[in-house]
Amino acid sequence: MGKNLTSRAEDYSKWYNELVVKSDLAENSGVRGCMVIKPYGYAIWEKMQAQLDKMFKETGHENAYFPLFIPKSYLSKEASHVEGFAKECAVVTHYRLKNAEDGSGIVVDEDAKLEEELIVRPTSETIIWDTYRKWVQSYRDLPLLINQWANVVRWEMRTRLFLRTTEFLWQEGHTAHATRQEAVEEAELIMNLYAEFVETYMAVPVIKGTKTASERFAGAEETYCIEALMQDGKALQAGTSHFLGQNFAKAFDVKFATKEGQQEYVWATSWGVSTRLMGALVMTHSDDNGLVLPPKLAPIQVVIVPIYKGLDQLDAISEKVEPLVKELRAKGISVKYDKRDTHKPGFKFNEYELKGVPVRLAVGQRDLENGTYEVARRDTLQKESVKAEDVVAKVESLMTEIQENIFQKALDYRKAHITSVDSYEEFKQVIEEKGGFVSAHWDGTAETEDKIKEETKATIRCIPLDAKQEEGKCMVTGKPSTQRVLFAKAY
Repeated sequence: MGKNLTSRAEDYSKWYNELVVKSDLAENSGVRGCMVIKPYGYAIWEKMQAQLDKMFKETGHENAYFPLFIPKSYLSKEASHVEGFAKECAVVTHYRLKNAEDGSGIVVDEDAKLEEELIVRPTSETIIWDTYRKWVQSYRDLPLLINQWANVVRWEMRTRLFLRTTEFLWQEGHTAHATRQEAVEEAELIMNLYAEFVETYMAVPVIKGTKTASERFAGAEETYCIEALMQDGKALQAGTSHFLGQNFAKAFDVKFATKEGQQEYVWATSWGVSTRLMGALVMTHSDDNGLVLPPKLAPIQVVIVPIYKGLDQLDAISEKVEPLVKELRAKGISVKYDKRDTHKPGFKFNEYELKGVPVRLAVGQRDLENGTYEVARRDTLQKESVKAEDVVAKVESLMTEIQENIFQKALDYRKAHITSVDSYEEFKQVIEEKGGFVSAHWDGTAETEDKIKEETKATIRCIPLDAKQEEGKCMVTGKPSTQRVLFAKAY
């Protein structure tokens, strides 16, 4: 099985697109801008979903489900929200089809026009806050901590599998609180939860911060984010959590009676991560041979490939392997024993390397005689011979070693690609030639932010939460600045 992947150095974008398709993660569909997530890709998403869902529930959140369609009038109730999403909305105007009178096919029935157009949800704040008005009456009903797993549609002209598609899968949390402080704490809690998930399970290091006013979510007072760095030096927003203030509560008249009997508007948050995380996973760790998956999210953590001539040898190998499969599974490790006789061992080695399976065990006649297995790890491509009695312990240790190693590799890359600059000329040079995050002083104005974006295509990815107070001058205008922010070109 020849991989024939374009190398990252030759064309990173082409490498990514080829890898997603050839490793069976996803493919383009018959609907322009939409993708089909294939079983292997969806298995990774399911693992992500299961872990995140567990973390949400451990912090008191519950799952619900809200309609796919949103009445157009709902979107117009929060001005900045509708302005932020207006250009991306798909609109349903009719509810029936009919056969064309000239027999040319099916056409829209003009007599079946909706009284009010419906928007295919780009995000669910409006429909959810209309519902919350019925759910919230008193302080006893708060906090309301709701999450939903859903699909959304944002009409895109230029799409790329996982990173930007017209329809994508995600989770969106929407919470209501009695006080401003509780809502801010919730938004920060979720940002930290996202960071923990992405670093611990995806093995992707992130920087936590807040967005500038122009980069905030439409309708938010504050947007918290986690930013990751891909191998091509571009940043990727891996998750956001928004403090919405009372904007949506006022727009949808969601009030509650306080303990003192006063009527007050609730305070809100919303937050989400999407299948875009799949793109981050691919781009952070993978190499020119294929995917490199962290063991904690790999659908197959260990593959065992028999090398044999004739069914007698296969039977002898299977007799040795099958108890090992059971023992590994009993340890919570997912294993595939690939004894297909339709493909040769070399083909299988290539296939599982391309698919990023963390550990491969090979066993042939000589291994049977010597009581050994050949153990290969995907992250370093190193191979070694391990005694049969030690192989379970070896596999267990590799699950931890590989997870830690790919995280450290990504962290080392990020550290080497954060550059501090003081002049705009140096900034432009670093952005163009080196890439990565650039730490620089900014005067805090949208005008300067827009100028930098227009001239360099770099945006302010975040104002880091751990940024030190540091007197300086804006690299563009020379105006006073009290801290550095992180710029980068981004997906």
